[in-house]
This record gives sequence, structure tokens and C-alpha cells, in this order.
Amino acid sequence: MRGVSATSREAVLDVVERSTGEPGQLGDELFSVASALDATPSVRRMLTDPATEPDARSGMAAAVFGDKIAPATLAVLDVAARGRWASSRDLTDTIEAAGVAAHVAAASAAGTLDSLEDELFEAGRLIRHEADLRGVLGDRTISADRKAPLIESIFGGKVTDATLALLKQAAAARTGAFESVLHRFADEVAARRDRVLAEVRSAYELGDDERRRLAQALAARYGRDVQLNVVVDPSIVGGLRVVVGDEVIDGSVATRLEDVRRRLVG
Repeated sequence: MRGVSATSREAVLDVVERSTGEPGQLGDELFSVASALDATPSVRRMLTDPATEPDARSGMAAAVFGDKIAPATLAVLDVAARGRWASSRDLTDTIEAAGVAAHVAAASAAGTLDSLEDELFEAGRLIRHEADLRGVLGDRTISADRKAPLIESIFGGKVTDATLALLKQAAAARTGAFESVLHRFADEVAARRDRVLAEVRSAYELGDDERRRLAQALAARYGRDVQLNVVVDPSIVGGLRVVVGDEVIDGSVATRLEDVRRRLVG
């Protein structure tokens, strides 16, 4: 997100950071607002119409949502409605991001931020390995309301409230496939903690010293602390494959052998 939308997004997230409302409720209500705006393009367009004065857009947001959400949520929506947006979708994407930030704040207040990061990663792994579950959660013809009870039945009571909320929101798949949205949420959680997320594939389980040295090397490369999510994958034979955002650092033996094979065939 760039330009005027990026500036407005930062203003919205800043309100979430300073909010005195109950953060879990704030996150849930912001997710509901994003869903409502997705379902009513006409309202979304009116709230982002640059020809309409900010006060008028704010009043419209209060008229539509004021009696349905808490004052803290309305305060976030007020800033969003007064902002300038390059597209109406940028507004709803930002409202969703604000919901993620609120749930991060809830986890921080509860002392469960580490659990939130670990649980999102482990939930993603489980879903990737369960083809039927992955198929249902990735099916965009199935509504989020129908997916939520399924997620509740699998993860309810086993993960923190913040994790459960983000899993349900990822299942809504507003901006892409479930797995990609869940990965983006994990990245946003890490970013709110001023660190980056790295998925590491290794042929064997890394020891504490190996993890420490790898985290230090990646921190030096990216200039921020790094959260390692390690996946044991015997197919890479040896070495490591590290994914940080869109960057892939592939030092696996399997990849090197494949490169050699291609050169020989060529």
C-alpha cells in the first residue's frame, strides 16, 4: 500500500496502538466492520469518496456502524473514514490490518505474544498436511460463517483467543488464499514486534546453538530480530532453505544436486 493510502493506514494503526478499549473486542469488531464493508460496496465507496468532506464521511460511518460497535472501534473507523484512500479496497484491507493489530495488542496484554506466533505457525503446518481441511478452508464458495465453527471445533481450547480470532479471519480469505493470508497475518504479528519471520527448512531438527547462530546471522542481514519457524524436511537432504518474506535463501543439498543435474543435461 503506497501514497495517500499508506499515510491513512498508519494513522488508523496508530489509533489502535493508543486505544484504551478492550483490544480483543476491538479486533473482533474491526473484522466485522471489514466484512460489512466488503458486503456493501456502495458504503465503502461513499466512505472513500474524495469529493465528500471528511466530516461528512465520518458522520456516515457513525450513522451506519455507531450503534453496532463500541466507542473504541468507532474511534478507529472515524479516523479511517476521514483518511484519503487510493481505492476503496485499501480502506477495508486497513480495517482488517487494524483488527490484526488489536489482537496482537490483546496477546501482548495477556503475555501470550510468543504463543501467538508459535500457534499460527503450527496451525498453518497442520492445515497444510490435512488435505480435506485445507480444501474446505481454501474454498472461497464456502462462507466464513460456515468455516468458523470448523476452526472452533479443531482449535478451540487449544490455542489462545488471539490465535483463534486470526485463524477465523484468515478463513474469510478476503485478499487471497487462506494459507497466504495466514502467512501474512504471521508476518504482521512479527512486524508489530519489530522483527521478521523466517521459515527454515532443515533435514534435521536444529539444536539450540544452531538456532541461535542462524537467528543472529539473519538479524545481521535484515537489521531486526528474527523469529525462526523451523520445519524438518528430509527431502532437502542437507543444508538449509530459508524464506523471509519474498526472499528465498536456498542452500539445500537437494537444490544444489538439481542444479548440477540441469547443467549436465544442458
